[in-house]
Amino acid sequence: MPMSSKKRPPKSTAARATTAKPTQPAITDPEKNDAGSKQARVIEMLQSPTGVTVAAMMKETGWQQHSVRGFLAGVVRKKLKLKLNSKKIDGNRVYRVDGADSAKPSGRQSKRRPA
Repeated sequence: MPMSSKKRPPKSTAARATTAKPTQPAITDPEKNDAGSKQARVIEMLQSPTGVTVAAMMKETGWQQHSVRGFLAGVVRKKLKLKLNSKKIDGNRVYRVDGADSAKPSGRQSKRRPA
């Protein structure tokens, strides 16, 4: 049986816009996210003075190696705009977020005048 030669009219852009998946909000502050989330845990590990290896992040999150590296590049560096450094220590690459100490509250007192 031959196919119909009648063509379908193209969908309007408004119809396509309503069927599109809504975008998720960008992650901008790890402290505002769920404290127990995998991302928050990895960021906390990166802020430690000793740093963390990809293997340790894989074990903590259950992610594969390429997912950990993608998280470091896409979320930590690009979305959160954190300075990510790495060093090779004893043959293992160790990642650490620079300026982690400045993000934490310091023990300095603010200069307020007594009321």
